[in-house]
Amino acid sequence: MKHLVFSLLVCCSVLRVSAQTAHPQTALLPLGGNGWVDKGAAARIGNKGLTSWSDKNDVVRIWFRTESGGDLDLALKLRVPEGQSRISLTVAGKTLTKNIANKEFQTVSLGKVRLKGPGYVKAEIRGISKSGGVFAEVSDLELSGEAIGKGLTYVKNNEGNYFYWGHRGPSVHLQYVIPEAAADQVEWFYSEINVPQGEDKQGTYYMANGFSGGYFGMQVNSPTERRVLFSIWSPFQTDDPKSIPDSMKIHMLKKGSTTRTGEFGNEGSGGQSYMRYAWEAGKTYAFLVRAQADQQHRTTTFTAYFKDLQKGDWQLVASFKRPKSGGYLKGLYSFLENFDPATGEQHRKGNYGNQWAVDTKGNWYEVTKARFTADATANMNYRKDYGGGTSDQVFFLRNCGFFSDFTPVKTLLERKSTGKSHPAIDFSKLP
Repeated sequence: MKHLVFSLLVCCSVLRVSAQTAHPQTALLPLGGNGWVDKGAAARIGNKGLTSWSDKNDVVRIWFRTESGGDLDLALKLRVPEGQSRISLTVAGKTLTKNIANKEFQTVSLGKVRLKGPGYVKAEIRGISKSGGVFAEVSDLELSGEAIGKGLTYVKNNEGNYFYWGHRGPSVHLQYVIPEAAADQVEWFYSEINVPQGEDKQGTYYMANGFSGGYFGMQVNSPTERRVLFSIWSPFQTDDPKSIPDSMKIHMLKKGSTTRTGEFGNEGSGGQSYMRYAWEAGKTYAFLVRAQADQQHRTTTFTAYFKDLQKGDWQLVASFKRPKSGGYLKGLYSFLENFDPATGEQHRKGNYGNQWAVDTKGNWYEVTKARFTADATANMNYRKDYGGGTSDQVFFLRNCGFFSDFTPVKTLLERKSTGKSHPAIDFSKLP
């Protein structure tokens, strides 16, 4: 028995030492999901990786996150279609160079660097010289060493089109905690958004008032166009709006004078409306949505209003009737997302404040609590540049840009009360 116990202790000790000293497995980071080049560059990042890399001024960036510091061995899986090239790889302030000439794809070691600690790391590939048409075609960055032993965040593969979603970056949400007294009878929801200067990146949707069946917020659509958007989903599950039966269609009842309406697809289908509106970073805008429930006919009419607080007048965006409903506003939330995969390397942030729920009896309830959540890109550990929190009387959301100080998903947030009475709105005088 003593021999058995001794043997077990020795075995456990060996296993423990082995676990502590074992080198982590090698990780292969596909450039198709983790590589970036500037807009207008000759080089291209596609599903197969880096191609058309002919201009020495093009810098190829690869982002990944480690959970510890330590030594990191780096290699590139590449080929040189013709001639020979000299390239460099810069990581953590150290530049590694290599002469390459292999015509078939091979894994070529570049060398070793040392990382100081956990966080996002940027690897930069540059072309120095070449005798052929391109420096190389690169499919993957290979990592190994102690720095990745405690975890590594990157887009693993393209299953589910995640090279696309990974480039868009993680979407983040505020799931509001509505006071119990109003939970099932919220007829109106009011909130405000202020986008800090410099955080209004192209492709960003700052969604203010989301609920079961629809959402309402503002977007940066191009360098010259911005929109206020209000959408209601059909209860019929499809990505093709033309396939929705008449009994399941969203009906537009009224709209503002500058509002455009139509159908949408791809992420469910339904009715969409938007106003082209040149909103500005640094200014605060108000969003008000109403749900009028008709339980007898099982329909709900959703109406959205928008206001520039510096101008003072509410604008009607649109009003839609949704079938197979009959309830009030539920699942209230806000979000921040990037819908342009070309800008997912850029940081964006929104401040969300002054949230109020109004029940069917006209009682106002200030909403000061929200749970921070994120989408599948975050939950699959493909990207970890997401965050949320509070700053005095407002919540904030931030994403993209490969920052390292992330916020754990499901964190409960609580902002300070404004200490003021609710916004003064005469509902009877709304357009």
